[in-house]
Order: sequence, then structure tokens, then C-alpha cells
Amino acid sequence: MHGLCYITDRHALEPKPLLPRILDAIHAGVDLIQIREKDLATRELLHLVKSAVDEARGTNTRILVNDRLDIALSLGAAGVHLGTQSMPAKAARASVPKGFLVGVSCHSVQDTLAAEAAGADYVLLGPIFPTPSKLVFGPPLGLATLREAASRAKIPIFALGGLNVDRVKPCVGAGARGIAGISVFQDCPSLADRVRALRQEFDKGRAQLESGMAKS
Repeated sequence: MHGLCYITDRHALEPKPLLPRILDAIHAGVDLIQIREKDLATRELLHLVKSAVDEARGTNTRILVNDRLDIALSLGAAGVHLGTQSMPAKAARASVPKGFLVGVSCHSVQDTLAAEAAGADYVLLGPIFPTPSKLVFGPPLGLATLREAASRAKIPIFALGGLNVDRVKPCVGAGARGIAGISVFQDCPSLADRVRALRQEFDKGRAQLESGMAKS
């Protein structure tokens, strides 16, 4: 598993509606879309997830639902993403069918290794760079922590926090298998153009990493 992970935030997108942006992300080829609308009423969340899952069917985009394992399973989403206040990854893993993704948000190397041991398929590690939305988690971890986590964990790590186009290549070069974020996918006039630019930098980072491995 690798690539681009769009984390939704309808409040940051207002006054624009969220569903069209999700559909744009699917059409642009975003690899993972995490529907992270914690305060959305269940009825509205069901409609949002169903619309996304239906649109993504037959594409390479996989829809993940934040926290709500029940909704993810009932609507055929590809997986669930768990935060620090969510159910344990081990419990989620025991409740889902084979191939269903379980992701975990992590804020240290230790968190990453614990998530891996609990059965997570991937982790979002951050914040790697400064970002106002992650101040509660303390200072940014930096590329050194990302590199250590990537070298010690066997599951994919997606870099999160303060990501922009220029920061993709360094993160992937440090061992991240992907990048994740909100504003990087929402604060742009053309999502297709932004995804294209992110993908180009991602490929450069992969080439840099593979070149370094070949020389070592």
C-alpha cells in the first residue's frame, strides 16, 4: 500500500460542499480517502460514505471511514481508520474480514510499533512538519523520526502534518510509503492538478529512496 491519502474536513472546506470534493478526489486517482467527519450525524454520514463507496467502485481509490467501524462494514468501505480515542486496533482486527484495512494514527515511533503489533495495516505518522491542526500533539516529529519509524516498522507509514507539494519528496525519501493530509487536497483550485503534482514528487522520492538503497 502506498500513495496519496486525502483526509476530509468539511468545516475547513466550507462554504463548498464536501461530497463533490470527494468525488473529484476519486476521479483524480487519490489512493485512499479517509472520511473523517466525527461530528456528522449518522444519517448524513451514511449518505456521504455510501456515495463515496459507490463512486469509487471499479476504481483504484479505497474509501476509509474514521472510527465508525459499523458504517464502514455495512456500506462496503475498504477499511476503518482509528485515532487515539478509538477502539483498539486489535479489537477492530478481530471483527473484520480478510482484506479489510485497519489504519491507526500515531505520534511516535513507539506508537507505530505498537499499532503494527496490534494488527494495523498502515499508520499515519505525524505531525512531521508544523501545522496548526496538530499543535495538541506537541512539536513536529521531523524527518529523522519518520526515517526511524520507517526503518523499524514493516507496515506502510504515511507522513502526516504540514504536507505540501515541496515536502512530499523528502518524506518519501525518508521511507514514507505515502503522504496524508487535509489542506493539501482541499486548499487548491484544481484537485486534479494538485494530485498530478503530488504524484510527480512522490515518484521522485521513490526514485531517490531506491537509489540510496542500491548504493548501500
